[in-house]
Amino acid sequence: MLENPRSSRIKELAALQQKSARSETGRFLVEGPAAVSEALRYAPELVEEIFFTPEAGIKHEQLLSAAQDAGLTPEWVNEEVAKRLSDTVTPQGVIAVAKQSPVRFRDILGEPIETVAILHNVRDPGNLGTIIRVADAAGVDAVLLTGRTVDAYSPKVVRSSTGSIFHIPVAVNLDLYEVTSELKAAGVRIIAADISGDDLLEWQRQNSLATPTAWIFGNEAAGLTEDELEQADLALRVPIYGLAESMNLATAASVCLYASAFANNQ
Repeated sequence: MLENPRSSRIKELAALQQKSARSETGRFLVEGPAAVSEALRYAPELVEEIFFTPEAGIKHEQLLSAAQDAGLTPEWVNEEVAKRLSDTVTPQGVIAVAKQSPVRFRDILGEPIETVAILHNVRDPGNLGTIIRVADAAGVDAVLLTGRTVDAYSPKVVRSSTGSIFHIPVAVNLDLYEVTSELKAAGVRIIAADISGDDLLEWQRQNSLATPTAWIFGNEAAGLTEDELEQADLALRVPIYGLAESMNLATAASVCLYASAFANNQ
């Protein structure tokens, strides 16, 4: 059992909570039984190491077996080590180390596209992880990260995606202008989700979302600049019928992506 949270090995693994270490090694931490289970089920080739506390091993016996079936040798850690490898207040006692596997944008262009989500300068990891999860649920073809969007492999993004990061293609470090230009050339309509746009519901009554579409979602606080909005074919906003001043980015993205999903699955 690994018991020393200050050992060189645990320090090296804990460093993966930082972007610099993730960028240097191409590895990241996957925390919690839900996310680790999805990794083992859908991308076992990416999982390099897996750790359990004794209590978690008993509680998640099937997950322990799944790790062994994937050819991994689970290692036992005490609560102190689990806390060192976790960025949560109450660790769940299951942590894996996996290889990053972003897809190439040109590979996405090489496949038929119904809907893609472009996340531009999204800074909150909880929002990013939630949108990846929603995009997965809505059947979106890919998630494209442009500008200064937060690292897709940060612990909170991975945890918020609840394993969806292992289901849906995610392309990172892209340029918004190149992405929108190439998508347009491929016949994909670009829609910016922005408060300055037309009412989504009113627009839907006269038009169809059942066409190849890329939604752009901008920064939580600043949204999209005029120049960035000009890259879109049109802008739409989610209507607010109550007294709320605004809507959380992930919530608004959910509405937009499901509007496309409903249109494409009628």
